[in-house]
Amino acid sequence: MKNFNRESAVCQICKRDKKTQMMRPVDSVRPAILQLINKDGIEPDPHGYICIDDLNKYRKLYLQNVMEEEKGVLNENDKEVLDSIVERDLISRNVEQDIDKKLTFGQRLSDSIARFGGSWKFIILFMSFLILWMIVNIIFLATRAFDPYPFILLNLILSCIAAIQAPVIMMSQNRQEEKDRMRSLHDYQVNLKAEVEIRLLHDKIDHLIVQHGQRMMEIQQIQIELMEEISSKMKK
Repeated sequence: MKNFNRESAVCQICKRDKKTQMMRPVDSVRPAILQLINKDGIEPDPHGYICIDDLNKYRKLYLQNVMEEEKGVLNENDKEVLDSIVERDLISRNVEQDIDKKLTFGQRLSDSIARFGGSWKFIILFMSFLILWMIVNIIFLATRAFDPYPFILLNLILSCIAAIQAPVIMMSQNRQEEKDRMRSLHDYQVNLKAEVEIRLLHDKIDHLIVQHGQRMMEIQQIQIELMEEISSKMKK
């Protein structure tokens, strides 16, 4: 085990003296990442240290190679997931709030109109208005009705409302489709990060198991040598 009581150590890659809090032991690095380091002509000392900055650089390169093998060419969303893994940042966020913050007054107004136009409140109020309009023109203003039967003015008003309401509702629906697309993209990024993180976790566990097995074999070998020495001394 490495001794982290030291205040500083030299990085095996950048050759800079840094605090041990910003370093990682070489023997704790995954073999796949060590292979990438070796490809650059660097052979770090197994008993030395690597700074987190350089280690993250090779981690990102390793993850990029893994994702390119699975997906081919990486797009901007894949690179964003890759950066979040290396930097240990959260990628999950509230997509609704991000979209709502960018809405203009006209967009908010269209959403409100579409929301009100698709409610029972609008249906009841509108039906009440139509019935009241007909009653006033048929009964109360029978001789001097401003819109007598067949209510041509009312038909004109209804046509204007429908002509205006249709594009407003379509604008709201288009924005809802954009929200759904953003949610789908966000879910894809979260799922991709979870998949890569799980894969890295499996690799790390395998590496720890192999490393632990090697140390156990070394301990057993030392115990056998000690027992042989004790046995030879007892025979003498």
